[in-house]
Amino acid sequence: MSEWQETNLAKVVGLKRGIDLPTPQRRPGPYPVLGSSGITGWHDEAPFCGPGVTIGRSGASIGTATWHDGPFWPLNTTLYVEDFKGNDPQFIFRLLDGIDFNSYNSGSAQPSLNRNFIAQIGVSLPGVLEQKAIAGVLKTLDDKIAVNERIAATADTLASVHYQSERVGLPAESERLGRLADVVVGGTPSRSKPEYWSGGTINWINSGKANEFRVLEPSEMITEDGLSASSVKLMPPGATLIGITGATMGQISRLEIVAGGSQNIAGVWSDDPALNDWLFYDIKARVADLTKHASGGAQQHINKRIIVELECVVPNAARLAAWSAKTSPLLRIAAHALVETRTLATLRDTLLPQLMSGRLRVQDAEKIVEDRT
Repeated sequence: MSEWQETNLAKVVGLKRGIDLPTPQRRPGPYPVLGSSGITGWHDEAPFCGPGVTIGRSGASIGTATWHDGPFWPLNTTLYVEDFKGNDPQFIFRLLDGIDFNSYNSGSAQPSLNRNFIAQIGVSLPGVLEQKAIAGVLKTLDDKIAVNERIAATADTLASVHYQSERVGLPAESERLGRLADVVVGGTPSRSKPEYWSGGTINWINSGKANEFRVLEPSEMITEDGLSASSVKLMPPGATLIGITGATMGQISRLEIVAGGSQNIAGVWSDDPALNDWLFYDIKARVADLTKHASGGAQQHINKRIIVELECVVPNAARLAAWSAKTSPLLRIAAHALVETRTLATLRDTLLPQLMSGRLRVQDAEKIVEDRT
């Protein structure tokens, strides 16, 4: 292992403030416009050829590091790496991404980073060959994660195509969702009762989970006492989740674990796995019919009754079974790929600080990755 050197940020990279590009001046094009939290749009010019790294310079996303392989436009809300000073770009991205820049905020009401102020941040790094080796291990995991995400997205797209094809040929007769499946709205155990949360063993999800492609893990854990003392209702894997309030209203996801949910999320499921699969896509296709009946002022809300009365068209038993034979394996593939992605991401996040600090040798990390993938 090469010797690691203690130095400062100014000697590792050259940072430069990004360039203003107001939205009205942007023209459709292939180049991403990178702001403090990542891509904010596209343009037909790119002043920096890449690959490159930006760091959020102002606002709530200060310190957020973004990597881009090709040409891009860094906005003035970022600092971008103008010069890697002979260091490996991917390693530098990992290095910058691991620095807590919040403690270097030089703003007041508006958080801000000053490149001269952060230039003296102390960093430790190895020689460039080991930098490349470390970045290579982490990129291997990132690449595997990206492949799994594409597999999951492709499987979901194919399943959706099967739904749309089958739906076109169905008779017009419909049935209320409440007659086809259980519809529940959950609750939240009292936050003032630590015994409802501390040491919990029961999965519980909040409404933010409706934003996820598939729900693979809980938001928090509650206890048996918390479950019995609240209106939380356990839902099985395969349940369709519907965000019913506020920012997640109308968002649809699929539950892959046993879990209870908050009062801001509804769950829909039946005892028939094939029907569960069908309803997931049918409800997704009918979101507009749910949200148009939402009530409330600033905080819009979908009432449980609206979900119960949603009219759904379902194939007869024989057609549903034939459809499920094609579609259910795709749903399983998507779920499996995402579970593996979560495992790989956990492994990457565990290895990253050890590799970036020199506590773990590259050869040992490669062996760990090989054994677990």
